[in-house]
Order: sequence, then C-alpha cells, then structure tokens
Amino acid sequence: MRTPLFVATGAALAAAAVASAALAVGMPGNAHRVTHADLKAVNFVENCAFSHRAPDDPIVHAGMPGMSHDHSFVGNVSTNALSTLASLQAAGTTCKKVADTAAYWMPTLYQGTAQVLPVGATIYYRRNTLAAVRPFPSGLKMIAGDSAATARQSLGVTYWNCGVEGDARPTSTVPTCPSGRRTMLRLHVRFPSCWDGHSLDSADHKSHMAYPVANRCPASHPVAVPAIELIYRYPIQGGSDVSLASGGQLSGHGDFFNAWQQPALRRLVNGCLNALVHCGQG
Repeated sequence: MRTPLFVATGAALAAAAVASAALAVGMPGNAHRVTHADLKAVNFVENCAFSHRAPDDPIVHAGMPGMSHDHSFVGNVSTNALSTLASLQAAGTTCKKVADTAAYWMPTLYQGTAQVLPVGATIYYRRNTLAAVRPFPSGLKMIAGDSAATARQSLGVTYWNCGVEGDARPTSTVPTCPSGRRTMLRLHVRFPSCWDGHSLDSADHKSHMAYPVANRCPASHPVAVPAIELIYRYPIQGGSDVSLASGGQLSGHGDFFNAWQQPALRRLVNGCLNALVHCGQG
C-alpha cells in the first residue's frame, strides 16, 4: 500500500518552524546565512518499484518508439517514447508518494546476455546550495551522465557500489559485492541542480542545467533546484560480466522528466529542503 504524500514527525515539523523563524530560510537576502554545515542530511527520500522496460526514451528519442537502447523505468507506469507532461500526470506511479508521477529511467543492466531488472530505486532529493531551492518546473527534462562514455566519468556524477553495508568504495567499474540481501549491486547517478531559469530542455538535454560549485549556482544557471540522486538496486552481486545497454560499464546515466503534481512537490521542497529539515522517507 502506498504511503501518504508527505509524512513528517512532529519534531520535524517543529524543526521546520524553528528553522523558518530563526533563519528566514528561503527568503530573499537571507541565503548567505545558510552554511555548508546546515545542508548536511537535508533531504526527502522517494522509493519507487520497477515499472517496465522498453527501447524507448521520451527525451533523446521523443516520438520515436523502439529507437533507443533499452531502458528500465521506475516511477510513472506509462513512460514511453510518446510521453508528454499531460500523459504522465494522468498516469499512475510505482513510487510511494502518490503525487510523484515523474518519470525516471536508466539503461537496462545485463549479466552476460541476460537482462537484470532493478528491484527498485531509492531517490534522494537534496539541497546542496546555500540559496533556497525552487521546485522543478512542470515538464523539465534532464539527463545526467554520458551514455556514450568509454572512459571513467566523474564519481561525483555516476558510480557503482554495493550499498552502505557492502564495504565497496564508489567505483567507475562494477564491483563484486559480498553476498547478502542488503549488499546487492547499485548504480548511482547524480543530477545537476542549477537551472537556467527558462528552458525546460536543450538540444543536448544538458546545457540548460549545471552543477553548483562550492554550493553556489553559476551566473549562467542562477536558479537552484533540488539535487536528485537516483539509485537503482539490482538483485545480483555484480562482477566483470555485467554491462549496460548503453555499452560497457562506464556509460552510466539517468533521465528525469518532471511530472510531479506540483503542489505536492512544492510542499516537500519548502517543508524539507528550504526549512533545512531531514524528512527522510515519507
């Protein structure tokens, strides 16, 4: 059974009120009062079950079914090459927060020639800028990571590991995880969190977004938005015979199409991220 849209403890709500009153977080002119230390563990967390897989990509190959490498989708149950904001917002979701009808996807994983479907995804929505963040605008599309990479990408963007109990450092190549239910293989992708303020997409699906530097957005992308980390969990221990549909082990990337029900997203952004509260899983 899905949990309600947003569940916070009384302590968390009280903390939000105190933060808002004491720091005036999110108000113009007060962003300088937030420090890097204040941002630690400020997040809300989404959990989404696997939905479906298909050789579709409504960002890179919009309107062209079957033209993409294979993807594994979580979140919105209707995502395909023909998806629009309206079609996504009218569909259901595999996420615990029923208002999260956004679409999330990564390239399908293979072990040898066999497809390995994720058991689900954990999605962190963090604040990593001193400035207050705004909710993503409806219809925003973005890609993180390089689907054509043949060399190691920055571990700040994408990496593999075995989970917090897996004792495997983040790495560009697939590790071999110790056996155990909580140490399964994971692929992480971190999305940029600075927006240019006007484009919902761009020709390369990346130029309208940027990563912050020292917790500040560049002048070219002045609008701070939530920092998403998409983590897929796979029911295998990894190994050298694992590859991605986009090619090899180095081409980790993820896609996001914002189709949240905006009032719900706004409440989470303001009640958690801008209030400097760790809301965790709702």
